[in-house]
Amino acid sequence: MKITTGRIRLATMTAAVALSLAIAPAYAEQSAEKEVVAWDLTDMYETPEAWAADREALLAMLPVLEGYKGRLGESAATLLEALDASGDVGAKVGRLFVYAGLKSDEDLRVSGNQERRSLGGSLFARYSQATSYFPPEILSVGAEKIEAFIAEEPGLAKHAFGLRDILRQGPHTLGNEAEEVMALASEIRGGPGRIYGILASSDIKWPTITLSTGEEVTLNQAAYTRYRAEPNRADRKAVFDAFWGKWAEYENTMGQTLDTQVKTHIFDAKARKYSNALESSMSGSNIPKAVYYTLIEAVNQGLPTFHRYLKIRQRVLGLDDLHYYDIYPALVQLDKTYTLDDAKTLTLAAAKPLGQEYIDMLEIGFAENWMHVFPQTGKRPGAYQWGVYEVHPYLLLNFNSDYESVSTFAHEWGHGVHSMLAGRAQTRENSGYSTFTAELASTTTEVFLNEDLMAKATNDDERLYLLGMELESIRGTFYRQTMFAEFELKIHEAVENGQALSGERMSEMYLDLLRRYHGADEGVMEIDPLYAIEWAYIPHFYRNFYVYQYATSISGGVQFAERILGGEEGAAESYLNVLKAGGSEYPYELLKEAGIDLATKAPYEALIGRMNGIMDEIEVILEKRSRAARK
Repeated sequence: MKITTGRIRLATMTAAVALSLAIAPAYAEQSAEKEVVAWDLTDMYETPEAWAADREALLAMLPVLEGYKGRLGESAATLLEALDASGDVGAKVGRLFVYAGLKSDEDLRVSGNQERRSLGGSLFARYSQATSYFPPEILSVGAEKIEAFIAEEPGLAKHAFGLRDILRQGPHTLGNEAEEVMALASEIRGGPGRIYGILASSDIKWPTITLSTGEEVTLNQAAYTRYRAEPNRADRKAVFDAFWGKWAEYENTMGQTLDTQVKTHIFDAKARKYSNALESSMSGSNIPKAVYYTLIEAVNQGLPTFHRYLKIRQRVLGLDDLHYYDIYPALVQLDKTYTLDDAKTLTLAAAKPLGQEYIDMLEIGFAENWMHVFPQTGKRPGAYQWGVYEVHPYLLLNFNSDYESVSTFAHEWGHGVHSMLAGRAQTRENSGYSTFTAELASTTTEVFLNEDLMAKATNDDERLYLLGMELESIRGTFYRQTMFAEFELKIHEAVENGQALSGERMSEMYLDLLRRYHGADEGVMEIDPLYAIEWAYIPHFYRNFYVYQYATSISGGVQFAERILGGEEGAAESYLNVLKAGGSEYPYELLKEAGIDLATKAPYEALIGRMNGIMDEIEVILEKRSRAARK
């Protein structure tokens, strides 16, 4: 997941900050290797005390920014001075916020780190409040005068896109007082997500089960992601029943929390005069609503292909029937492990088609202390990249020496190089890229890795494993995330249409989607109603129509990868130019100019076609094995 700290780039854009999160906060388990490979946060602050001193200094600078209120239309020089001052303070606020987040995620048990993170968020809210007058005042100055200022003052060129973006959003921008109130309320509006995070990370008392091996396991979120793929089917069922049974105990609470978040999104949309929450969410990056609706339509039309995959999964696993708890085991178990050095070597080899500039950036990053690599007690699980303009990317990983860890490594470094490329090519004001392109950079890298390893595979077991892993990537990133997107749309539309939401109602809605997507009525997969509580586990629903961008990104990323690997002239340059563009253009238009229109079905149908091609390869291998067995 990727987060940018503010869309109205002139007033609220801090640093080029990007964050990719795999799952919600919970404690990671200690690495079996007992090794610590940690990032060096002194590139931002030498000590926590230096951070605290900078926070006090930034608080003192906020009145200076407020002093430009009423003066933005004085002259081009005054406007430039105000924008530069806001950007300078914002960049420092962003760096302070990132440091607090990274320090917190090293060990979620340390209350001092959590308090620092809260203080960082509060400062950002104060900064947003102090600069909230920028958009309405720029609108009051008017497009004609703003364009004249841009033509008169060369220094405004770096702010031109942001200024025009504010003018575009004029119909949805409030007056000075109202904008200040909205900024003041930002921390309150984020309350449901914070409550969810506390429940998920510390307050839920996780169940303990005993596996068939005799191992006793406490099923927190990190353990669930590890043990849900157990080869023993009874163990998988026990994991699912215990984990989702625990979440079901919180159905009412989580229902109220998410319902409140949905109403917050709708409040924001109504306050800004949007027709609905979806339009409000997509307006910031100027993405057509057609992208969202077309994605859902195309995926639903492509469900027979997904059902084909599920039937292949059942066949390869040798099961008489298929249940939801059978979805995570690899099609083939490979007794193969990877070191961190292996991950670096494999990622470098896979990235060769992107050229030397890309390789050089990877090598720079690998040589520095920019990663926190292995699991350790108290550390946040999952993986993300957080890029800071004029510093460098930071990556959190929980490397477990399996193929998925290598794939995640390549994924996050796709984000990392994206941040580096945009940081080099763009000014601070235009370096922060949208989520719409962020996940494209990471998913494309995963495709390169899988293709490179497939080309080097020496036997059918390896090929089956890799083909299965790519199918799983498409399942998890394309079909599953679109199912999430459809659920998110349904719960927002329900409230917008005057219907009441509760935890029980959300479970009913989610169960309907689980059954349709997984072919329950067609006899493809059985869905236990208990597992419909899964909606409560997904942190992305607190991010306001976020998840669909995973599905659009893998669709666009696969198209880029196929063009590049197919030797299409200029394809690699076109892809890198998208990454280098950062936030200097609207992301939908940026991709459309590169030949990928995500408001049409073509990219989604191409990905579904790729999935069918992968399954054709699997069935060839299976048929070969079947013939050999009959001899």
